Amino acid sequence: MKTLLDHNQLNITLQRLAHQLIENHLHFENTALIGIQPRGVLLSDRIATLVKKITKQKNIDYGKLDITFYRDDLHTNELHVPRKTDIEFSIEGRNVVLIDDVLHTGRTIRSAMDALIDFGRPKSVELLVLIDRRFSRELPVQPDYIGHTVDTIMTQKVKVYWQEQDKKDEVVLID
Repeated sequence: MKTLLDHNQLNITLQRLAHQLIENHLHFENTALIGIQPRGVLLSDRIATLVKKITKQKNIDYGKLDITFYRDDLHTNELHVPRKTDIEFSIEGRNVVLIDDVLHTGRTIRSAMDALIDFGRPKSVELLVLIDRRFSRELPVQPDYIGHTVDTIMTQKVKVYWQEQDKKDEVVLID
């Protein structure tokens, strides 16, 4: 096991990602942040909190998207537990920033795009990820905001630990 980001490095990375979003979306008047259930929501909670704190804006549209029934592996024997989708605003004609913790094959993002369209037609969709496993893509998906890029092989796993759920903040590479 190798540490990719320790607690301090993770906090610096989250700050940078929040500032990049602010630089591109300034007042967030026509922008919504949407975390992908389950693990992307832990990241998006932090990003949304940081953006609100830095911009001093209280009303930034922030939602959570469950993609369980849009997955292309739903028919397998693997257990998929649906989570709550919470999008209480219109995405029609708006800029949407999808947020997930690790971008691996791109299949989760494809599923999220399918699910998102059920809520309307956004003006644009951007992708923010904490970790980009760039050489393992199966679909042509590229993030707009990247916390950290790591080159891995298929047998390796990237695990993101969050204080709220795992009692520590850390990103590790597991062989």
